[in-house]
Amino acid sequence: MAIQCDTVPAGRDRVGLGIVYMLASVLALALLNVLVKLLSARYPVIEIAFFRSVFALGPALLALTTSGGVASLRTRRFGSHLTRASIGLVAMLLMFWSYHLLPLADAVAIGFSAPLFLTALSVPLLGEKVGPVRWGAVLVGFSGVLVMVRPGGAVLDFGALVAVGAALGYALAVIAVRQLGRTEHPNTIVFYFTLNTGALSALALPWAWTTPTPSDLGLMALSGLLGGAVQYCGTHAYTLGPAAVIGPFNYSAILWATLFGYLIWGDLPDRWVILGAAVVIASGLFIVFRETRRGKAG
Repeated sequence: MAIQCDTVPAGRDRVGLGIVYMLASVLALALLNVLVKLLSARYPVIEIAFFRSVFALGPALLALTTSGGVASLRTRRFGSHLTRASIGLVAMLLMFWSYHLLPLADAVAIGFSAPLFLTALSVPLLGEKVGPVRWGAVLVGFSGVLVMVRPGGAVLDFGALVAVGAALGYALAVIAVRQLGRTEHPNTIVFYFTLNTGALSALALPWAWTTPTPSDLGLMALSGLLGGAVQYCGTHAYTLGPAAVIGPFNYSAILWATLFGYLIWGDLPDRWVILGAAVVIASGLFIVFRETRRGKAG
């Protein structure tokens, strides 16, 4: 998932370019998810996260050249960057693990609940006000999550809980980004996240290491480059157009996940996952449109 940032006024052509950037970000994320699912069958997820972070440093450094170069690395909030990276690393590990445990489309669909957690947690953690209409949308969205995971049913498994945990972790990571964004440039946040997650995941490697084959090392390197592309394209997409226009294209990820899941693993989401995903997506879109309208009114 791309991290949403503040938008700037954009003309029709720039909005179109923003949509292209978002679609590119979603495709890069879909390919990254495929690589993670393939690699997680042979390697610990912490090792995959390490290589993903190490090889994403190149794109992160490249992005810094557009925002002040080395001067952008100066920060008085390194502790906050480290906290954000710790939360983000846990979310990343849970997300990677869910791809290993579940069909790809199921894991991605449950992950769409992250904006619902974000809305709910913004009240106690950011002091934001959420009115009864938005709370209603959140509750409806969570009902969609319940439809997908079916608590008490025979199909509820550990993988579904891991996917929900990943969505919750992602929401907490975005809240940390919002707090950092008050003083830090987005590219600076991305760089320190990449650097710190690489360092933190390296601490666990002595206890979770499988020497990769040359071909798998190449796939891990590609996962890092794709991760950098997700951040870069997603961030730029939201600077080129309103969130209400750009944001909905995030949900095209379910199409890629279903396609790749079927072509590679022969998996297709069942009717309950499709129904639950539709409810979650509708709730998320409602929140995005309502927030955009409130922002314009403000």
